Amino acid sequence: MTKLGVLSGPGGMGKTAMARHWAATFQEYYPGGQLYVDFAALRGQSGGGISEAVAMCLRGLGVLDTYMPDSLEERAALFRIRTAERRLLVVLDDVDDPAHVRYLVPEGPGSAVLVTSTSNLDQLAPYEARVILLQPLTPDAALRLLAEHCGEEAVAADPVAAAHLVELCGGVPLVLHAVAARLTANPRLTVAALAREITDERRWLEALPRAGERPLPPVLNLTYRLLPTEVARLYRYLGWHPHHTHDIESAAAALDIRPVDAGPLLHRLVSDGLIERTDDGRFRMHDLVRLHARERANAEEPAATESTLVARVLTHYLVLTALADRAIRRDRLRIADLGELLRGVHDPFTVSGGLDPLSWLESRSADILAVLRAGIALQGRSVQGSSGTLVWQLAEAYSVLFLYRRVPGAWRETLELGVNAAVSTIAPAAEARLRSLLSRPLLDLGEDERARTELDTALACAEVAGDAVVSASVREFDGRYWDRHDPARAVASYRASLELNTRAGEARGAAIATYFLGCAQDAAGEHTTALATLNAAHRMLTECRDPRMAARATAALGVAHDHLGDPGEAMRALEDAAATLRAERATHYEAQALVALADIAERTGLRRADVPGWLDRAAGIHEEGGSPLAPALRARLRAWGGE
Repeated sequence: MTKLGVLSGPGGMGKTAMARHWAATFQEYYPGGQLYVDFAALRGQSGGGISEAVAMCLRGLGVLDTYMPDSLEERAALFRIRTAERRLLVVLDDVDDPAHVRYLVPEGPGSAVLVTSTSNLDQLAPYEARVILLQPLTPDAALRLLAEHCGEEAVAADPVAAAHLVELCGGVPLVLHAVAARLTANPRLTVAALAREITDERRWLEALPRAGERPLPPVLNLTYRLLPTEVARLYRYLGWHPHHTHDIESAAAALDIRPVDAGPLLHRLVSDGLIERTDDGRFRMHDLVRLHARERANAEEPAATESTLVARVLTHYLVLTALADRAIRRDRLRIADLGELLRGVHDPFTVSGGLDPLSWLESRSADILAVLRAGIALQGRSVQGSSGTLVWQLAEAYSVLFLYRRVPGAWRETLELGVNAAVSTIAPAAEARLRSLLSRPLLDLGEDERARTELDTALACAEVAGDAVVSASVREFDGRYWDRHDPARAVASYRASLELNTRAGEARGAAIATYFLGCAQDAAGEHTTALATLNAAHRMLTECRDPRMAARATAALGVAHDHLGDPGEAMRALEDAAATLRAERATHYEAQALVALADIAERTGLRRADVPGWLDRAAGIHEEGGSPLAPALRARLRAWGGE
């Protein structure tokens, strides 16, 4: 049975630090690896982010987004399968809903789950959870911690004052670290003097009416008041910043300064114990400290400053996301005209040895969603103007990630936020584009009726916008919907998309519409017509220098030939397609072609000797990507005597 441990207690007690230390110390006990989920970063997503949390763990176990199940229950089932033969440790940080834990309990013998939470997790009793309530440090332990950071001599010089100081800190490790940072940063400051300062500060704070709120540690005010002007301003701005973890660039954007100038300010906050460095080199502010920073910002900054800050951070992420989007696919349809914004900007994705755009987008997913939410939250103050435009432009650019990484929940939220902003700023072309894109994750999530509503609204918005290219794109998404419900209507939608793209001179849009039209014709039983259409699509996609889509057209030709009773030609086309798709590293589509080849061979008796090789390659692709189809393919291969 999987062991379950819970570290519980109020903020500032060191739960996260203890969990990470324990995981590092006992790493060798879990040869199957370790998985870590920070629920604080996922908070705000639908369902508290549990579906994305399971997806994150599945990715850590090697499951590609291509094979990622759409529903939470399916993801949880796959998680149980993938962990059945592994002894691993799962660390779930900052859990606020005990029901979430049950989805991430691994099946492997000897596995363990370590949870941190400020909430009462009594509901985990059925799992025989061992709950450790982190209490404030004892006076002796607090003195040892203070001495460890400040030196034995500082504590020994005035043990009475040191004892009083740790008493004032309440045994809270976060506060003790901040106190130690003050003493270390100022060698002239004695333990006794700092204790007097905190005593005076606490009396002042206790005199303030706080409506029953738990008072913030007095040492935060003391430390804050000693910060240099620019460091203090950054501290306040980080309290307003939409997300909790920052790189130098995003912090600089908030302050509207150069990254080279922001670095020293951040390091000063680290030395004062107000933020910490993370394992990936970024900077994280504890929730308790962030609350204090936000309180100072609300008290000291002009009312409009938060809106201005969010707009700056939105612009920062829009620039980087737009550059990543263009690095992935330059000729993708975009409504936003960002030419002026991007002119002369350093592009970190196209330089030699630069960032991988998909990896960067994936690593900043929680941050970008938080920024989008912040933009919408300020709707009453600023989203009607430039900030609203920034929100929908960022949502449009960011959506490129989900064309390659299937995360329907986050994709849906991104597009819903973008639609909200497009409606508020009266941008019908953007609204049409975003609503049509929104139909994709809705279909993935089984919300077909709502997808139909979004597409109907998108069609109306496209007509208002009067943009043929936008209308063509919406018609293509309309066809994708009808592919599931009515092949004849899908054919009509793709024909309309093709006509509009051709009229607008959009060669690639016309080529893709032709490809989908051919597939729809084949599905509708128009196999001969489909052959002609798919041949045209292959030629057009080749002219557009898109070998991946051209190979998909070749595979579709193979399927159409098979439907027409020509298995030999079907197998030639499918084999050609599989080879090109392998060269293009489009292995998911390669596996589809290989399975289709095996199906034809089994049914007709042609090239039966090649079936084990095709199935073995297809099964290997699915296994590498964590696909739930892999076991069935292996079983099929064994039936052929291929294993």
